Amino acid sequence: MDTPRPHLGWHSRDSLPHFDQPDLVQAITFRLADSLPAEVLQQWEVEHRKLGENRRDLERRRRIEQYLDAGHGACWPGQPEIAQVVETALLHFDGARYRLLGWVVMPNHVHVLAEMLPGFPLGDVMYSWKAFTAKEANKILGRSGPFWQREYHDRYIRDGDHFAKAMRYLEDNPVKAGLCAAPEDWPWGSARRRAELPPPSIQSVL
Repeated sequence: MDTPRPHLGWHSRDSLPHFDQPDLVQAITFRLADSLPAEVLQQWEVEHRKLGENRRDLERRRRIEQYLDAGHGACWPGQPEIAQVVETALLHFDGARYRLLGWVVMPNHVHVLAEMLPGFPLGDVMYSWKAFTAKEANKILGRSGPFWQREYHDRYIRDGDHFAKAMRYLEDNPVKAGLCAAPEDWPWGSARRRAELPPPSIQSVL
């Protein structure tokens, strides 16, 4: 991944659409392999089949967020040593392959706001994060096998209001999940560093 590569624009993988473009700010979520069983998703698809496409997508994302925040699965990143591995990986290439604007490492999933830099497609960045952290986490845990789910969810940021909403959701996630009283109390996220760094805005990115 050291050699710059072309970005893919609109493309699809595993039936999910992705938009990969340089200088685009992305809201990204990836989760543990066991955090959301396939049979649960399939049941939701059955329940939502009569909804319109947009409503179905919104309902699916709402239920996924609720399910993840309930703490299903092994929740390995809930262990400080594993959470540190993930956060360190996110920070490692900040400014070189992407601009990391906000992040939170939850017990069974990760949210990231990042601007993709030219020559480093989103899929390559995701592969780097997930491959390295899976290898290191499995080593710590003394296990083998899948760590992260293969797929991930990304949505490009449209404007300042969208950016502010995405950042607020990301940093408030530990509070919403009942893990801490205030965003800055959670040790594995960007809210903790707000006293040291000025909060980013969409104007500073575009």
